[in-house]
Amino acid sequence: MKYIVLLGDGMADEPIEELGGKTPLAHARTPRMDTLAKAGRLGLAHTVPAGFHPGSDVANLSVFGYDPAECYSGRSPLEAASMGVELGPADVAFRLNLVNLIPHAGKLYMGDFSAGHIPTEEARELIASLQNEFGGEEFSFHAGISYRHLMVWHGGKDRLQFTPPHDLAMQPVEGHLPRGDGAEALIKLMTDSQILFHHHPVNESRQKRGLPTANSIWLWGHGRAPRMRPLRETFGITGAVISAVDLIKGIGIYAGLDIINVPGATGYLDTNFRGKAEYALEALRTRDFVYLHVEAPDEAAHSGNLEDKIKAIESFDELVVGTVLDGIGALGDHRILLLPDHPTPVRRMTHTHDPVPFVLYGSSGEFPPQGDASGYEEASAAATGVIIERGSDLMRLLIGKK
Repeated sequence: MKYIVLLGDGMADEPIEELGGKTPLAHARTPRMDTLAKAGRLGLAHTVPAGFHPGSDVANLSVFGYDPAECYSGRSPLEAASMGVELGPADVAFRLNLVNLIPHAGKLYMGDFSAGHIPTEEARELIASLQNEFGGEEFSFHAGISYRHLMVWHGGKDRLQFTPPHDLAMQPVEGHLPRGDGAEALIKLMTDSQILFHHHPVNESRQKRGLPTANSIWLWGHGRAPRMRPLRETFGITGAVISAVDLIKGIGIYAGLDIINVPGATGYLDTNFRGKAEYALEALRTRDFVYLHVEAPDEAAHSGNLEDKIKAIESFDELVVGTVLDGIGALGDHRILLLPDHPTPVRRMTHTHDPVPFVLYGSSGEFPPQGDASGYEEASAAATGVIIERGSDLMRLLIGKK
């Protein structure tokens, strides 16, 4: 038996007036996902437990089959694993975004939480400058991809509160700086980074080209190294992860899965959709399970770009879901779990706690439809009356474990 998760990050949404009251999922052309919805078990799943922030870290841990209440220790330790950064027992990891802050009327606003999706090559120069200037026994800075990077506070504090930068799009940052024990040291680093970056050659070049500068760092998503049981021990399966995002790769590493890097996988609308699906099919030839993650719908929603979100959903349907459906039958019996990790409403430009539409499909009819499904979208999923209260149960259903 072969198992695959097809996850379109942030695909779920809310009804939008200019779409005639439809959600982007309902409006988009998604014939391949609609086929799965009509042939399998469609319903809604709660991927974010009560009391947790609806982040991709918590939601994807649930979809991987983990209970966040038992293993979640923060986002950054998962990203650190993907980046090959080993955390000691006294280390606290932090997500470090390169952001663009805009001064206006005496306040600073979050102009762009991704600094214009700064290219990795330019970002690495900025992170190297941070390490040269502020790195040492207390802090270390590690380059990731585009705007997503890592800072480790050796012997640091972890009783802190943060606001994710994508929750502050075009809002004042006042009142959203780090809070709690040790916050002063982190705020100083953020302020010092603004001075360091002000005349940095990378930013001077970007400014001349009319691009947003990376004029500050933003720290959030902290935590210590988690303890997670490999999926081989829990479900008796071998597997792999395909994603352009360090967070998802990090979860895969802790889950004991292989990480497969796909050429041209960017995490954005220009990602190699078809290549991800083709690599997933190839991986399934020698493994039981693949977790295929596509970030593009979420990135479009965080930017408030409805057109791009619809395009990302349609590309996911045609090039990812379609390619998998066309090829997976040659591998024998198989089961598919299709879903987003959380909703990212394009008008809110941030995540919500709402349940997400899922489809469980088995080639041998293991998941017969319950109720009528008109297609793969939120209202149709709700109409079936099928509700999974614990997102971590989805993996158990997929693999067939009680």
